[in-house]
Amino acid sequence: MSNHTRLVTLVVTLVLFNPLAIDIYLPALPLMAKEFSVDVTRLQDTVTWFMFSLGIGQLLAGPLADRFGRRPIALSGILIYALSSALAYFADTLDLLLVARLLQGLGACATSVAAFAAVRDSFGPEKSGRMISYLNGAICCVPVLAPLLGAWLTHHFGWRSNFSFMLGFSVIAGIFVLLHFKETRPSNIDIEKTLFSFSRYFSILREPTFLFHATLCMLAMAVILAYVTSAPVWLMMKLGLNMNQFIAWFGINAILNILSCLIAPKLMDRLGTRRILYAGFIILVISGATMFSLSGIQQAWAFMIPTFMTSLGFAFIFGTAAGNALAPFGDRAGTAAALLGLFQMSGAGAMVSLTQRLDLETPLLLTLHMLLFIPGLIIFLSQFGKKLHIAHEH
Repeated sequence: MSNHTRLVTLVVTLVLFNPLAIDIYLPALPLMAKEFSVDVTRLQDTVTWFMFSLGIGQLLAGPLADRFGRRPIALSGILIYALSSALAYFADTLDLLLVARLLQGLGACATSVAAFAAVRDSFGPEKSGRMISYLNGAICCVPVLAPLLGAWLTHHFGWRSNFSFMLGFSVIAGIFVLLHFKETRPSNIDIEKTLFSFSRYFSILREPTFLFHATLCMLAMAVILAYVTSAPVWLMMKLGLNMNQFIAWFGINAILNILSCLIAPKLMDRLGTRRILYAGFIILVISGATMFSLSGIQQAWAFMIPTFMTSLGFAFIFGTAAGNALAPFGDRAGTAAALLGLFQMSGAGAMVSLTQRLDLETPLLLTLHMLLFIPGLIIFLSQFGKKLHIAHEH
């Protein structure tokens, strides 16, 4: 295995911790609610608590990655993730399970920050966007495929098997990272000023290039999160699909997600990142309009065809925007990656949580999230938006 292939495999492994912990056990929530004798909505707090610590933990993991390096932060995150998975497996009360999920979010955020910082370290400002798009292919397939794995595990081995699977994954991944992950942190980082410096965060937040592109990442992740959390209820409970039909539609979308994220970097090389970002805007706005126009048709195809279009638009937006957001911060890649993670995870989670309280039907909910890209498109086409991208390119 070449050094390049090894690094790509390592960072893909590191980013899988996060979506795996969110999505694999979702099919088990009703069974868990029954065992703990609580309403299923209380079990949904296990997702909320995880995403909260995942986002807030970025603010700690980023400076630590700049101070101590990517490798020790990645290994520490895996250890925390493994121990908290074991705690969740043995939890006999909901309160203990919530504590385990809080800790698990901290572990997952550390692996994510280490991965994205390593990408920025190793591939530079230009190629990092393409690499992040490849990473996104791995991230995107998990929310679609993990619930299917979770349903199988729950059916055959009970809900706790989902957490034992996470434990096993962390052990295998930890050994792989321990043996093969070489430190990527640049040697020119000013170590004395990297640990928990608020001015360091503010200096990144003052950068318009970061704010604009990190917001695009947040909006794109919100579309995916709204789809993953709402589509199963819509397709199976509202439209009456059986499990096999549900798996078929979700599987097709998973394949399209992965293919889109593999195609996007090649198109970036050929056409340039600005054109691909523009195409992503157009595709998502058209997807939203299509979803709205078909929302009155109570058929699975009417919901999934606009969703398929969204997969391509998401890949174009996310890979390009994430690379652009991190581009100006070669000496602060860990801190910048942490803030980017805060935007895309906690920000997207908060957005979806708020919009789901509008009591919209799922097609209209997704329409809303897609059309939220219109203000971003207007900024992108303005002279100010052009300067943001030009500043990145040069």
